[in-house]
Amino acid sequence: MSSLKKLSLHSCELNNTKFLNQGVCKLKQLQELDISYNEISGSLPSCLANLTSLQWLVVTSNHFIGNISLSPLRDLTNLEHLELLDNLFQIPISLSPFFNHSKLKFFFSWGNNIYAETNDQDLTPKFQLETLNFYGHACGGAFPKFLYHQHNLQYVDLSSLKMGGGFPYWLLENNTKLEGLFLKNNSLSGLLQLPHHSHMNLSVLDISDNFFHGNIPLQIGTYLPRLRHMDLSSNDFNGSIPSSFGNMSFLRSLDLSNNSLSGTIPKHLTMDCVSLREVYLSKNQLQGSLEDAFCDCPELVVLDLSHNNMIGSIPSWIGRFSQLSYMILGHNNIEGEIPIQLCDLTQLSLIDLSHNNLSGHILPCLRSTSNSYIPQEYIFVMDEALEFTTKSRSYSYKRGMLSYISGIDLSCNNLTGQIPIQIGNLNEIHVLNLSHNNLIGKIPASFSNLSQVESLDLSYNNLQGHIPSQLTELNFLEVFNVSYNNLSGRTPERVAQFATFDESSYRGNPLLHGWPMQKNCIVMVSPPSTSRSTIDDEESNFFMDMGVFYVSFGVAYIMVLLAIATVLFINPYWRHVWFYFIQISTDNCYYFIVDNFAFLSKLKLFCR
Repeated sequence: MSSLKKLSLHSCELNNTKFLNQGVCKLKQLQELDISYNEISGSLPSCLANLTSLQWLVVTSNHFIGNISLSPLRDLTNLEHLELLDNLFQIPISLSPFFNHSKLKFFFSWGNNIYAETNDQDLTPKFQLETLNFYGHACGGAFPKFLYHQHNLQYVDLSSLKMGGGFPYWLLENNTKLEGLFLKNNSLSGLLQLPHHSHMNLSVLDISDNFFHGNIPLQIGTYLPRLRHMDLSSNDFNGSIPSSFGNMSFLRSLDLSNNSLSGTIPKHLTMDCVSLREVYLSKNQLQGSLEDAFCDCPELVVLDLSHNNMIGSIPSWIGRFSQLSYMILGHNNIEGEIPIQLCDLTQLSLIDLSHNNLSGHILPCLRSTSNSYIPQEYIFVMDEALEFTTKSRSYSYKRGMLSYISGIDLSCNNLTGQIPIQIGNLNEIHVLNLSHNNLIGKIPASFSNLSQVESLDLSYNNLQGHIPSQLTELNFLEVFNVSYNNLSGRTPERVAQFATFDESSYRGNPLLHGWPMQKNCIVMVSPPSTSRSTIDDEESNFFMDMGVFYVSFGVAYIMVLLAIATVLFINPYWRHVWFYFIQISTDNCYYFIVDNFAFLSKLKLFCR
């Protein structure tokens, strides 16, 4: 097939390079070659240098090794598209082996070993790249110098290279067609410096997990008006959220989480960003009421304001968010009752209202369903982790995995009343946490319908009655906690998942017995023996502290004397009556002693 121009051996279970040496390298007219997703190891064979017409080469997801600088790729100067993703190549961040590839436009090297050259010379390459993917292992150093000579870049990913320096605003100024810039997980620092002129094409900016500090520029929305996805999370930005975010009318995803931002959420942001679907503002120092936040964002799907200082109640207009799937408001100062409008949100998958001051009853109409709203086009953009407490620990879930987790966390509030039996109808829920409240009544037997639940925490309440035996049907349950309630009776049978739970799942319920509790049924029937020291301690509790008694008595006595003296001083009539009473009492005592003195003397002699 000497005239063959395109050859795809994608996913053919190839495990060596014999097929290249024995035939493929002889196809001098070949323009496109795809050998991705195989099990090929070793170095690229030198015969690839014979494919001088090759324009498109894809070797993704194999086990190739070796330094690209010594590979036959140096001789393929007609290459336009080169994919080396997910291999074990050593690739210099300077791209010096490809400086003579004047037609090279697309370069992908995710998952390889990127290293910084010690003699990175300021040479001008012949290529003008449109896409550069350098996402790889850490190499350190600064931005490669060839980037200063690029003017057609549309997509740049330099994540996880641990590069230092400041924000490359010059990259935006030199490349007016740039649409996506990813600098996640580096060592960049300093202030976020914007280009000198507005950039009208940038739609994605991710500078998360760096060391940027200071205020977010007030005019960021004016200089980057067409952003669709912005991620500034996990830095050290402080100050308030600029209201110019409201100028980004196309903004769909905003992540400012894990910074030191303060102040209130600007109304201009919530009123004019009508396209907002994902908002992540957790782990800041934001204040203010929820009443004025995001009330005009009808497309909102994810709202994460956890770990802030938000106050007020959950507004009733929350029911207008018909697309809301993830509502995470935990660790704030929100109070009041859970609004009934929350039951109108049919798409809710994750509800976290924990560690607030909520009161009232649990709504029987709450729902939590599996949801798969996140389109694949967003997964590569917003790949940060979202934190949710499950299985007694706080875990971080990749946002692309959110469609596989659903749950309700109302823990650490002041909720009262009984647990609605309707909660047992949430058969798709994975996490249910109602701990640290003031709930009463019994554990609903309908909880046996929670067939997908993995974590069920009802601890630190005032629940009574037996633990429903039907709960042993929950085959996916990994964490079960009913400790510190008023439950009674026998613990569930030691079958299935319940054979794995230890005493910590049940402690703090004095009337519970059975495995794994240390007391059994016989001990519960027989009254426990009481030691003498315990009896003495109990008896001692009935005695009053004598020191306290003497002080209290003396103070009361003095107060009575002062009260009598005050009355006698103010009222002359009662003063005369009092002195007359004293005189009569004194005379009576005197005559009693005189009249009985002779009798007392005779009695004294008789006793002797």
